[in-house]
Amino acid sequence: MNWKISEKSVIVTGGTSGIGLETAQELAGRGAEVIITSRAKAKAEATARKLSKGEASRVSGLELDLSNLNSIRSFVSELSKKTERVDVLINNAGTITGRRIQTADGFEYTFASNYLGPFLLTNLLLPKLEVASSSRILNLSSELYRGAKRGLDFSDLQLSKRYSPSKAYANSKLAMMLFTFELRQRFRDRGIEAFAIHPGVVKTNFGSGENSSKSMALMMKVMGPFLKSAEQGAETSVLLATSQEVDFGGNWYWSEGSPIKPSSFAQDGLAAAKLWSASEKFLRLDQ
Repeated sequence: MNWKISEKSVIVTGGTSGIGLETAQELAGRGAEVIITSRAKAKAEATARKLSKGEASRVSGLELDLSNLNSIRSFVSELSKKTERVDVLINNAGTITGRRIQTADGFEYTFASNYLGPFLLTNLLLPKLEVASSSRILNLSSELYRGAKRGLDFSDLQLSKRYSPSKAYANSKLAMMLFTFELRQRFRDRGIEAFAIHPGVVKTNFGSGENSSKSMALMMKVMGPFLKSAEQGAETSVLLATSQEVDFGGNWYWSEGSPIKPSSFAQDGLAAAKLWSASEKFLRLDQ
């Protein structure tokens, strides 16, 4: 099947700044119908208006807070008014906090925002992804997932005992790797491809939020002159969203435009299935 992004409906979470903004702008410029999200509705809508340049560039903005389960469900409800299908879902948004914070739903904030929220969003959008004859899910992870050297501790996924910002972030990105691996096992035969992406170390506003890690913000500032631009960081997402399937060569983890071999614990089938089951229980999707 010939894949043309100009005929596709694309969602980019966190599409109002950084890598997400550059990804949305590039795909919209190629004729895709793009929906960007932000925790602030006004920001999502204003950015969408700036990106919309004529009939060939159709961009709309919706409110979405991936740390809030009600917000995710409301987003999916609003999305249904705009489109019946989703061809490309780019789970781009990510965060890191400087201390352990609980969400309104009682989850550790980094785990909820970087993994559990995208897990719920993806599951709720599966019917729309399956409507398309073929579709793609792009999950932004990070090479920092390798910092979770012992894998995930399923007895304490919320890090209620031994929390640190770096550990929470590494765990959330390993969870995204395992999520991607399991998605491929469950849905590839149904026309849904899934990929994990390391965009590179990119100069964005990552780590600069109100509750962000001060050490991360300092590191980003010091390393600033040596980091990739947001436009460069978006290149892998754009590549995987636009290329023909034959170009992937069966590779599912991509770093800075090229396939890279995932670690063994990122491809642990038992851990991936166990994480999926645990996530369903957290979100009560198994009832």
